[in-house]
Amino acid sequence: MPSANDSSPQSWRAVAIFDDRSDRLLYLGRSAAQVRAGVAAAFAEVLDEEERDHVRSLVLQRWQGAADAGSWLHQALLEVPTAANFHGGS
Repeated sequence: MPSANDSSPQSWRAVAIFDDRSDRLLYLGRSAAQVRAGVAAAFAEVLDEEERDHVRSLVLQRWQGAADAGSWLHQALLEVPTAANFHGGS
């Protein structure tokens, strides 16, 4: 969640939704474009191979409201990267 003292809040995020309906934060950024540009690398770095196999969707969300009294709003579904199209990873 953005900090009340942050002059440039991280108000966009990508969240991985797994087949068991659990979720995990993948990427946090200042703009939708920044999150879209970084989500494939984050997918490779944050999740191991088994976890990547269980991701069913990626959701782009935007923070709305005050830093201490808001909520994440769904904005779009993102393409789930495949081994052929994500960059980075170990």
